[in-house]
Parts: sequence; C-alpha cells; structure tokens
Amino acid sequence: MSDETEHLELAGEFPAITREQWRVLVDGVVGKGLKDPTPEELSRRFERTLVSTTYDGIAIQPLYDGSEGQRDPGLPGQAPFTRGRTPLGSAIGGWDVCQRVEVSGDGTDAGPVVLNELENGATSVWLGLPPAGPVTVDVLDRALNGVYLDLVRVRVDGAPGAADALVELWNRREVPAGDARGNLGHDPLGYAARQGHYDTVGAATDAAVSSAQRCISELPGVRSFVVDATSYHRAGASDGQELGCALATTVAYLRAMVDAGCSPAGAWSQLEIRLAATAEQFPTIAKYRAARRCLARVAEVVGVDASLGVVPLHAVTSSAMLSAYDPWVNLLRTTVACFAAGVGGADAVTVAPYDHVATGPGSSELGRRLARNIQSLLLEESGVARVIDPGGGSWYVEALTGGLAAAGWAFFQEIEGAGGMADSLSSGLVAERLAATWQARSARLATGADPLTGVSEYPNIDEAPPAVAPDRDGPDRDEVAGAGLPVHRYPEAFERLRARSDRHLAIEGQRPTVFLATIGTPAEFTARATFAKNLFEVVGIRALSDETPGADQVAAFAASGAELVCICSSDKQYQPHAAATARELIAAGATRVYLAGRPGEQKAEWEAAGVAEFVYLGGDRVDTLARALDMAGVR
Repeated sequence: MSDETEHLELAGEFPAITREQWRVLVDGVVGKGLKDPTPEELSRRFERTLVSTTYDGIAIQPLYDGSEGQRDPGLPGQAPFTRGRTPLGSAIGGWDVCQRVEVSGDGTDAGPVVLNELENGATSVWLGLPPAGPVTVDVLDRALNGVYLDLVRVRVDGAPGAADALVELWNRREVPAGDARGNLGHDPLGYAARQGHYDTVGAATDAAVSSAQRCISELPGVRSFVVDATSYHRAGASDGQELGCALATTVAYLRAMVDAGCSPAGAWSQLEIRLAATAEQFPTIAKYRAARRCLARVAEVVGVDASLGVVPLHAVTSSAMLSAYDPWVNLLRTTVACFAAGVGGADAVTVAPYDHVATGPGSSELGRRLARNIQSLLLEESGVARVIDPGGGSWYVEALTGGLAAAGWAFFQEIEGAGGMADSLSSGLVAERLAATWQARSARLATGADPLTGVSEYPNIDEAPPAVAPDRDGPDRDEVAGAGLPVHRYPEAFERLRARSDRHLAIEGQRPTVFLATIGTPAEFTARATFAKNLFEVVGIRALSDETPGADQVAAFAASGAELVCICSSDKQYQPHAAATARELIAAGATRVYLAGRPGEQKAEWEAAGVAEFVYLGGDRVDTLARALDMAGVR
C-alpha cells in the first residue's frame, strides 16, 4: 500500500443518477394501471401516495438530494447555533440527566428518592412541588437531605415560595454563591396557561424579574425563568406551534427584564426553555435544531452577543404520547424520544417512567430506574453524545429543520401581532389554534392514520387493567385542577372506551364479545378476520371464532353467546354469500352485524340484508367502537 492517502470515490464506478431519472422510474410505479396518464395525473398520484404533510403543513418528500435549497446550518458552537452550542475541537460531554422527583407533605418521603436518582445515573434533579404552596425552606431541606448542593443542579417548579426557599437553602447550607446551580422555576405565562389565571401574570412576572435581578448580581449559575412549552404540547400543539409559543414567551420575559433595568445579556442568562420530545424521531431532532436557529435570531434582534450562545434547552419526554395500556411500549417511545432530543442537541433531558400514566407522577421504583437507564445506555454505551450534531448533513433533517423554524417563527409573529403571549392567551387565540391542531390529530388517531401500538393497534386484551383509571391527566399536579389549556394524551379516546370494558368485566365477570363469522378458506378470510379481531379488542370486546374448515358459522355464532357478529372474508366470497349470511345471523339472534371491508357497489344490498356497519382501514374506529360497546350493553 502507498503511504499516501488515496482519494476514494464511493460509487465512483457507477454513472450519476439524476432526480429526473428517478422520477421517471417512480412514475412508472405510481401510474401503474393508468392508460396514457397525463403529467398532472402522475403528479396527483405521486403526492397522494408518497408525500405526507405534518400538522404544520410541511410536506415530507420521499427523497431528499440536496436540491431543496436548505440554509447553511453553520458550525457547532457558532451562530445560528443550529448545530448546538458545543464548538468544534472542544471536549464533548453528555447532556444533563435530569430526573423529576415529586415532593409532597413535609418533603421527607422525597429525600431517599432524590438520593437514589443521583447515586444511580442522574446528574441533576427537578423537584415537582404542590402548586398551591407555599413551599418552605424546611420542605426543600428534607427533600434534598444528603445532597451536595454545590455539585448538583436543582430545578424547582414555580410553586409559591419555592424560589425563595431554594435560595434560602443554599444560604443555610453555606453553598458558595458561585457554586449554586439550578433554575428557580418562574414561569408566569406558563402557569397562567395551565390554570387560566391571567390576572396574576403581571404580579408574578414582577416577582420573577426581582428574582432574576438577584441571580444576575449574586448567583451567576442560577437561572430564574423557565419557558415551559410542554404545556402547549400537551394541549395539542404541533411542533411549530410549540416553538412559536416558546419564542413568544421568551420575548415576553426578555422585555420584562430589560424594562426593569437588566442588560440584554443579563436577561438572556436567566432563561431556560423546556420542550417536549416525542417518539417521532426526525421531527423531534429537527425541532431542537430549529429552536436554536430561531433563538439565535431573537438574540440578534435584542442585541445579545452571539458568543454567549443560545438559551439552554431542556427536553422532557412527551406525556401526551404515553399509554396506560400495554405500558411497556412506553419504554420504546421514551427511548426514541430521548435519543432524538440528544441528537437534536438538548442540554438536559428528563425521561418519564414507563408506568407514569398508571401509577401517577411519583411512579414506581422500577419505572424511575428504567427511565434513568435509558439515558445511561444512550450516553455511555451508544455514545450518542460523542458525535457533534449527528443529524447534521442529512438533507431530510436540514429541510425539516428549516420548515419547522419557519413554522415556529410564523406562529410567533402571529402571537406578537395579537399583542404578545399574555394577550394571546387571555383572548383565547392560542387555545383556539391548539384546539384546531388537536382536532386534526384526533381525527388521524381515530382512523389509525397515526397508529398507537398497544392501544389502537395490536392490543393485549388479557393484560391486567392499570392500577389507576387511564383518564387521569398529565404529569404535573397543577394541571389536574387547572381551568386553562386542556391536557391531552394521544390514546385518551381509545382508553376511555377500554375503561368501559374493564368496568364491565369487573361487574359482570366477563368482557363483551363479538363473533367473527368467517366464509371460505383461511387464505380468503384470515386478513380481514385478523383486522376485525384487533379492531374490536382495542376497546376490550373479545373476538370469538370457529375457523374449523367447513364449520357452520351460524350455529357456531349461536353457541358462542355473543350478540355482535362480524362477517369476514374476501370480496370474491362476499358477492354470493354476504347477504344470505347476514340474514341467517340475524335470524340466529345477532343484534348487530358488521362486515369487514369496504362495501362498494353492493352496500345497499348488504344493508338491506341486515349489515349495520362496515369496518375497514381508514374508518373512524372511535365512533364505530363506541357504538359497539353501546350495542353490547357496556356503559
């Protein structure tokens, strides 16, 4: 071998393929079955079959090749900070593993939990405090008993008295002012959004600004404000809307601090932004990169030196995506979310325990341990943080980053045009925009376009019901009694229906049932029978069947004790047999007959024979299954 490094051209032996050549091949597939299709017809089929659209209206293309005109993301540690705050050539560490611990009563019970978190992988702690307050220094002292406060970053919720109590605790423990690190949790707009108490924003902001002035002059490692945009995410916001709310809130707090006499740089040092991380891997990566780009523009406008970087981003795995049923799937969801936040450049990450919905904010010891271990595996074994901006250079990620930055900035401008965040919250503008997005998402969830494994897909009907009813609200106790923005979870509509079946099981000793009347051979009925079984068991209606070759399906139905029945077979078998089978099933006692598949031209004939509903991919499952429970006598 030559000592000189030779230039290796990967794929250099192959001819270059243009986008036009690729499109010709794709059109040959999407236009299959069309006779002499026009370019317009091919374009419509291409868009319908290969292009999807996000809730922010961003078109997701099937191929990205760099011709999309993405903006130069710059270098790590340099404006616009799309690629993170870590500069090239510096030591690359991990993100801050921040675990949330709920504090109740006098704080004694939280103390051992906090120590356990810090001794087993967490690098900081976030104390969830009762929103009513007041929180005293003695409560925090017991909750942080044994913690070296000069080494550990502490975040507190913005409960009354919490900020002053934490500062007093640092003084009580004689922590040097330069060693105190944490966030005092002031978020007046976020609190108002959750509670609906918009008349308190002014006074709460004044108190937070006074706290910020104290931190600037005395506690350089402490931030006073947190911009918690996860409240908007839980209310149904898209990624772009969440970004827009975060930017508008950031600007509102900056204005308040600067108007009170803080320098722009000093005010900038008092902010931390909290964003949700979901199991949608690439949108989450792009959201954090887009947030940095937008924040860099805000810093430029307010006159903050670019060398100061951007506001730290605290990622919290989405509570909206978590399910009560089949909760082990939550481990997969939170792992992807944590990975995406880390790849996107989050400075701190909080992973929710897998059993968070069922067990409540405190969660189980196993749930907390697995939540920590997810981060330890990604940091120590997978080495995710050893690579600077792992998503950088991906044309898809760069395009999505640009699209989300534009969407977030547009919503931010709309809020500013309406008078700012406080006015947009009190007027209902934010709630209205978020509600529209939630309605669109709910429709996709109901039809299965946005599938939920273990909930709307592949349910486990024999799983023991959760310890707590699955309609409980999100992770923060101040949201439960709040009169502000709603708190949603993606599985909520399905889980409310499943809870009805669980109550029926507890009272009656058995679940409602549906009989799958199969016609023909297994090759003809298996696909639709499997679909129907999964569909009905989503809400706890047990599917029964007799797939013995040649079995009398009407007699088997009568012997099953079921009142609901679903006919399952192929279109070929439906044409001669569906109508007669439906009539025979009704004569045998069926109270409602379903047919798996789209009815097509024979809909009127089959309905006349007694078929009440047709179940198929793309149908409104929530609506159909709610009626099924009603027909089965489940209240």
